[in-house]
Amino acid sequence: MAATETLAAVSGSLGSIGYGLSAIGPGIGVGIIFGNGTQALARQPEAAGLIRANQILGFAFCEALALIGIVMPFVFGQ
Repeated sequence: MAATETLAAVSGSLGSIGYGLSAIGPGIGVGIIFGNGTQALARQPEAAGLIRANQILGFAFCEALALIGIVMPFVFGQ
């Protein structure tokens, strides 16, 4: 076989694959936030307002990372 033969060609946008991989982190983060928040609410129901506010703030930060990940392929794409 010649060394110049192509066995497989990659075509399409690799940015979509990159975003799919980068969405794993915020997905795990959101799961941890709401899982621990549910445990905290079960242990201290009187602190529900504070716990819920912290959950929403953490969720917003995790989703901001996901939005940055979806924009980067368009910014640095060719």
